[in-house]
Amino acid sequence: MNDKPLEGLSPDGTPYRVLVVDDSIFVAKQLTQILTSAGFEIAATADNGEDAVEKYKELYPAVDLVTMDITMPKMDGVSALQKIVEFDKNAKVIMISALGKNDLVKNSLMIGAKNYIVKPLDRKKVLERIVLALG
Repeated sequence: MNDKPLEGLSPDGTPYRVLVVDDSIFVAKQLTQILTSAGFEIAATADNGEDAVEKYKELYPAVDLVTMDITMPKMDGVSALQKIVEFDKNAKVIMISALGKNDLVKNSLMIGAKNYIVKPLDRKKVLERIVLALG
């Protein structure tokens, strides 16, 4: 664990709040553990894109970041990203992909995703990409 502690704190000292969206319970738990151990707060979780859009709208503006799997049942991640960005053009969303930099990742970045994470999740890389996206 070479990462500095509490990367998840905003400039005012409060934890960044993250909406974790993934249809894999294992990935969602792993990501939640990485984030909470680094000082982030989990605002909510969702297991599909449709839920993600609804939860984002419900919690707005109290979500600082969304981590979202690109391929999900009930509205894929790219479509959910598009709806979130239409609702809030300043939304910060990171896409999670098992496939790396494929067409879905490229489309996500063109639509407005701030970064992407490749599965399997590596703690150091996850935190680096998230901190970059929060800018």
